[in-house]
Amino acid sequence: MSLSPEQRREYRAIAHNLKPVIIVGDKGLSEGLQEELERALNDHELIKIKVASQDRETRHEAITALCESSGAELVQTIGKIAVILRRAKKPNPKLSNLLRHKH
Repeated sequence: MSLSPEQRREYRAIAHNLKPVIIVGDKGLSEGLQEELERALNDHELIKIKVASQDRETRHEAITALCESSGAELVQTIGKIAVILRRAKKPNPKLSNLLRHKH
């Protein structure tokens, strides 16, 4: 599922006011982090991730690995922050950032 430029723009606008819900530290991609990522994507669909690494290449690898393991689509990266999206089969209107923004 590739995002069109219009979709990316819309998702970036929605994500602008969001806070990072996942923070990747020095330990990398632990099992607990994977579980938390799954929960966050199932609940919110569109989330921000902060990768607390100084090295640009390390941050890029971590974000790519997270997207591949969770089946999420990368919307945008700016510095240490990445915005990723994975649509839920049955989104919760109270939790989904996509549904809440439309109302």
